[in-house]
Amino acid sequence: MNAPGAALLTRQPLAGGAKGLAMQLLLAVVGSGYAVGAALGWGSEELAEIMGDFGLSAAGLLAAVSCFTYARTIDSRERPAWLLFAFSSLMGGCGNAIWGWYEVVLGEAVPKPSVADFAFLCFAPPAIVGLLVLAKRPVNRAGWVCLGLDSWLIGGSLLTLSWSLALANAARTAQSGAPGSVPGAALSLAYPLLDIALVSMVLVLHFRRSETNRSAVNTAIAALALTVLSDALFTSPLLRSEYQSGQLLDAGWFAGSLLLAYAPWGARRLHPGPEPARAERPHSRPITGSLPALTPYLAAAVCTLGILYNVVDGRKVDRVVVFTGCTVVLALVIRQGIMLLDNIALTQELAQKENHFRSLVQGSSDVIMIAAPTGTLRYVSPAAAGVYGREAEELIGSELATLIHPDDLGRVVHEVRRFLAAPPTEEPTTRIECRFRSGAGEWLNVESTVNRHQGGLILNSRDVTERVRLQAQLQHSAEHDPLTDLPNRALFTRRVRQALGGRRAGDHSTAVLFIDLDGFKAVNDTIGHQAGDELLIEAARRLQDSVRAGDTAARLGGDEFAALILGDGSRDHSAREYQVHEIADRLRTTLSQPYRISGSEVRVAASIGVAFADPGITPSDLMRNADLAMYRAKAGGKDRVEMYAPQMQAEVVRKAELAGRLRSALHDGEFALLHQPVVSLASGEVSAVVAQARWRSAQGILFTPAEFLRVAEYSDGGHPSVPDPSRTAELGRWLLEEAVGQAAERHRAGHDVPVAVRMTAQRLLDRSMPLGSVEALLTRNGLPSGALVLELAVSDPRVPFDDLERRLAALHRLGVLIALDGFGSGYAAISALRRLPVDMLKLDRGLVEGVVESPRLHKITAGLLRIANDLGMQSVAEGVDLPEQVMALRAMGCTHGQGMAFSGPLDEYRLRRALVRGTFPVPGGAAQPALAGGSPGGSMVIRRGSHNETPVPPA
Repeated sequence: MNAPGAALLTRQPLAGGAKGLAMQLLLAVVGSGYAVGAALGWGSEELAEIMGDFGLSAAGLLAAVSCFTYARTIDSRERPAWLLFAFSSLMGGCGNAIWGWYEVVLGEAVPKPSVADFAFLCFAPPAIVGLLVLAKRPVNRAGWVCLGLDSWLIGGSLLTLSWSLALANAARTAQSGAPGSVPGAALSLAYPLLDIALVSMVLVLHFRRSETNRSAVNTAIAALALTVLSDALFTSPLLRSEYQSGQLLDAGWFAGSLLLAYAPWGARRLHPGPEPARAERPHSRPITGSLPALTPYLAAAVCTLGILYNVVDGRKVDRVVVFTGCTVVLALVIRQGIMLLDNIALTQELAQKENHFRSLVQGSSDVIMIAAPTGTLRYVSPAAAGVYGREAEELIGSELATLIHPDDLGRVVHEVRRFLAAPPTEEPTTRIECRFRSGAGEWLNVESTVNRHQGGLILNSRDVTERVRLQAQLQHSAEHDPLTDLPNRALFTRRVRQALGGRRAGDHSTAVLFIDLDGFKAVNDTIGHQAGDELLIEAARRLQDSVRAGDTAARLGGDEFAALILGDGSRDHSAREYQVHEIADRLRTTLSQPYRISGSEVRVAASIGVAFADPGITPSDLMRNADLAMYRAKAGGKDRVEMYAPQMQAEVVRKAELAGRLRSALHDGEFALLHQPVVSLASGEVSAVVAQARWRSAQGILFTPAEFLRVAEYSDGGHPSVPDPSRTAELGRWLLEEAVGQAAERHRAGHDVPVAVRMTAQRLLDRSMPLGSVEALLTRNGLPSGALVLELAVSDPRVPFDDLERRLAALHRLGVLIALDGFGSGYAAISALRRLPVDMLKLDRGLVEGVVESPRLHKITAGLLRIANDLGMQSVAEGVDLPEQVMALRAMGCTHGQGMAFSGPLDEYRLRRALVRGTFPVPGGAAQPALAGGSPGGSMVIRRGSHNETPVPPA
């Protein structure tokens, strides 16, 4: 809230209070002025009669208008009461106006009885009903009975006393039978009886008033009480015989009318907004709180006083007094009986609730303890035996401080003192967690909710030892590697940050080692992931045993580990560098020792990068430097230690800049498309061309696909990471579109040679690639059937073969040829042959390179080519660079070859010249194909048929 708003909210109550005070002062001035005038006789008898009659009439009419107007502004159960008060005041005002008409206007004595008396008698009944409306309604039938009994106890007692003092004489006068005595006596009796009824309701309402709009109700009660008091004085024989209009008695009626007129509006002005929540009141004083209960006995005492007055005066006890007294006593007996029954019911209910709460406390799994202000335990629930292992009786009387762990005691005392000093409304409870001594001498983690209790404390405690242990386990799991239990990257980074700050901020001899296990992937691929996990556990144990007690060994992920070697404060940087290099080399030797895994001996090497905490370096920069040094060690031949040097970062920056330029190379037209011929090993004819991309950078450097993809794989971290899928996908899309477009142009020029484009299975099923993009591309460029060969690479076991089979079948129906790339290596070659519509097999470059030198590879290659021949497929050998490879592959039945033995990648001009020539010389001369899978002309003629699973005959 802004300052002006706060000031505004502060001024509003002050303004409302000032107006209410002004109204009260005005009310006091007017009432006091009327009283002074009445006491002085108003200066003349005529003015006294006018003020005594019409002044009271004006005040009554003002009260009627005020109550009526207020009743129209509210919409609640109080509205009828204020309407009745308005009618009652109207009757009083009319009675005074009629009285003045006789006295002032006509100059005659007011007849008895008169219409004025009728109006005055109509004043009390509406007021009585209005008070009943304002009373708090009982909740049950017994409450209504008690309300009636209380009213009769008060009214009957007042009637007994009044009858004994004055009313009996009026009744005897009426019985005398004198002319005019009966109406006069009846009128004399009616006034006090109605006043008694009104007084009874005022007293009853005082103890049963509603909580809503208390100020207005209290003011209205005071106004009616003042009016009744004036009526009582008027009906007394002493004043009634000497009464004249304008006397001091009229000031009571006048003040009562003004007070009733002020009641609703004055209370509203004093409370302009909704009543604020009342603060918790202190316990009521005994006398004030006992007044409602003493009311029946006080009424009985008044009744007894009236009877005693008759007895002491020596008069015969009046039958009215006896009858009224008996009814009062009977009402008192009935009310006491109802109260007794209520007390019995309340006692039983209290006992049930006490038993209920005792059962809850005793059956609760939480321990409830009450401690005195001195800290002594006064009560301990039976649950202590199950939670603390100590009986409740044993704990009662002991000091709470003796149960708390000494290391936690100071914190607990400080929290308790702070809690007791805080206001109860702001902080009703607090929570404390500490360790309690159990009966077995163990320390239990206990959580307690603390409340105030008579200057002491109530503690609701529960054992949270298992939760604390679980939290510690979760914290440990969040900061440690689940396989090796070494600190993970997050904890290691925090340890590095702590080593670079605090007291060690000026120690620049702290070093970080990044360790990578060379050859670990081969272990996973050859003997399985379970063996790889065992190797990592053993490597972590060796690393943990090799570092010092204060140092930190961690596993960062995969086969990457790290070590934090804390500095010793040495200022000789060369000596410290030599020492840390020696530690790193010892680690390398230890980690490179043979591992015994599942009964087999496994060897891996370790490449380690070392970086020192230079002045002002951040933890992330220090870890990055060690990471760069580790990758330099791997690039330098592996199984070595490399110290970080600033030029490593410069090289990373250069590669990052090169990768940044690669991002815009496609848009700037820096990529070029080359084609390498696929030649028939039987005739030397060009049977297809393979599309290959080249990047000619702005510096004139021509990068091969392997080179620029390696650049593309450099991330901002400065070392190789996962290739950017979006960049690779954009390059693949460009390669396919350019290859199809140029192939269409060659076909229109008369060179009907298929073009082969390499594509991964993941890329073919990529959702970002539209489903009909290949089909739309063929249609748009007008490429005929059989002119496009997709060299499919299936290297990821997560590729869904069902989706891939459906996608390839759709392309196959359009005449797109499918070649299985990398046959003989990678994943699921046999599954791909069994399920996918493959037209040709493309041998992996690794098989071709060693086919001449290695008899083992020779046999493997021959077996694969035999599979291709048995399935009726063409076979293409990639990377055929030597004449010996050509002759060996042709002898084994390979139908086509691609490599430097025939031609390297050609631009479009040289490619067309080669296509015009049509053939390349084949080492060893042309020969007929050795296998039935080849075609006499050497062109790629595909045998189409069923692509369901084909049985392979035994070799």
